[in-house]
Amino acid sequence: MESIGAATGLMIIFVVLFSLIVFLYFIPVGLWITAYFSGVKIRLVRDLVGMRLRKVPPSHIVRPLITAHKAGIPLDLPQLEAHFLAGGHVQRVVSALISADKANIDLDFTRATAIDLAGRDVFEAVQVSVNPKVIETPPISAVAKDGIQVRAIARVTVRANIERLIGGAGEETIIARVGEGIVSTIGSSDTHLQVLENPDRISQVVLDAGLDAGTAFEILSIDIADVDVGENIGAKLQIDQAEADLKIAQAKAEERRAAAVAVEQEMHAEVQRQRAKFVEAEIQIPLAMAEAFRSGNLGIMDYYNLKNIEADTKMRDSLGSDDKRSAGSDS
Repeated sequence: MESIGAATGLMIIFVVLFSLIVFLYFIPVGLWITAYFSGVKIRLVRDLVGMRLRKVPPSHIVRPLITAHKAGIPLDLPQLEAHFLAGGHVQRVVSALISADKANIDLDFTRATAIDLAGRDVFEAVQVSVNPKVIETPPISAVAKDGIQVRAIARVTVRANIERLIGGAGEETIIARVGEGIVSTIGSSDTHLQVLENPDRISQVVLDAGLDAGTAFEILSIDIADVDVGENIGAKLQIDQAEADLKIAQAKAEERRAAAVAVEQEMHAEVQRQRAKFVEAEIQIPLAMAEAFRSGNLGIMDYYNLKNIEADTKMRDSLGSDDKRSAGSDS
């Protein structure tokens, strides 16, 4: 009996503890007490238990509400809960509102939540609006008119523009626009020495261009942190052009040589064809003479006279060749 009574007692204690844990989970009494003594009126069952049922962590709403109340920012529970359910960051919005109020920046709850839901860090935006930050561009290369490459690094001091945070371009746009201004300024310089002697000219040109239009920032200053001389792009391009012209000339010369070889081969082939025709004609002569003998068109005396004329012609050609050689030796 004693063992049964001990087991029953342990079961009762377990049930009581479990019930207490469930009760404190659904009704965060400690959080309600903190809010009550902080001057924030919250209904224990309707507000806190209702947030539990709506799957909203009460501490994520009540603590920022207490912070706002202590800072003198008039907010209510439904506003913060609605922003949390919309996917916003309640604590970040409340911190931004407090920072803006202390810095005399016109920022209301509606604009702060819109900025937060747009994906921007509204608290960081307020901080940058109060304390401007510096954005350093990567090395930007450009070529002056004399063909010398110049590399520059700029430091851009910006301040957040609260009114243009919604729909305004970010830091990447600022860097891209500043880079474009640097390239344009260096490219319009007659020599690279002008850029090295007066780098402030780049800053002035870029500032006058109004590059912060349509962005979420206001450009306060642009400082050229470093300027270096790069390659001689003009000379390199001329060398590349000369090499390309040389290759073109070599290709054209090779084309002409191939055409000449083709013409020579064609002429040689034509000579071979003419020679073959001549040999074929010489072969036909004995056949024609034999046919003439058979048909009686050529007699034996005619044949001997033809041979005598041929021998006489060869002799005259031989004598003429000997006279030319002797004349050449005498001279």
